[in-house]
Amino acid sequence: MMEKALARTMFMAVVVSLPAAADDTSLKFNRGIGVIPVSTVTCVPSATPCVTGPTTTVTVSQNVVRGQQPGGQVWVIDDLDAQVSANGSITVRGKGLLLGGGNGAGGVPAGTNVFATLSCQSTSPFGLSSTSPAGVPVSPNGNFQINGMLSPAPTFPCASPLLLIQSTANLHWFALGIVSSDN
Repeated sequence: MMEKALARTMFMAVVVSLPAAADDTSLKFNRGIGVIPVSTVTCVPSATPCVTGPTTTVTVSQNVVRGQQPGGQVWVIDDLDAQVSANGSITVRGKGLLLGGGNGAGGVPAGTNVFATLSCQSTSPFGLSSTSPAGVPVSPNGNFQINGMLSPAPTFPCASPLLLIQSTANLHWFALGIVSSDN
C-alpha cells in the first residue's frame, strides 16, 4: 500500500512539473526605444549654445551601446515584444520602426533589414548572441518579425539583458528592447 501511494505521489510530481518544463522562456522584453545617435556634444571653451569657430573644439560622442555603433539618424519604435528561451530560440515582433529625423522622417528606407542581438553582460566582451545576419525585412510601415536562434547560444542566467535591433547593412543599432518586469 505504501509503495502504491509513493508511486502515485511521484507520478503526480512529474505530471505537475511538465508544464513548467515546457515553458522555458528565460527572458521577455515588452517595450522598446529608438536610437538617438549622439550621446553628448561638448565645446571647449564651454559655451551655450556651442558656437564653432577657429578657437572652439567641438566633440561629439556617439551613442555606442555594448560596443555596437548607433544608426546615423534618429529612429523610433512604437512597440517591441520579444521572448528568448534558454535554448537560444528567439521571437521578436516590432511595430513602427521608423526614421525619426532627416528628410526620410516617418518612413523606412527601401530594403531595410534587421536582426536581433542579445547582450548579457554590461562590460566587455558583453556576451553578444545574434540571430542570422541576413536579417528580416522591415515593412514600409516599420513592422518586422524575427523567429530564429541566437548564435552563439546565450549563457543563462543572463545577468544584464539588453536586446538590440540592428541593421544588416552596417550592423548599427536602431532600437533596443526593455526587459519585462515579469522576468
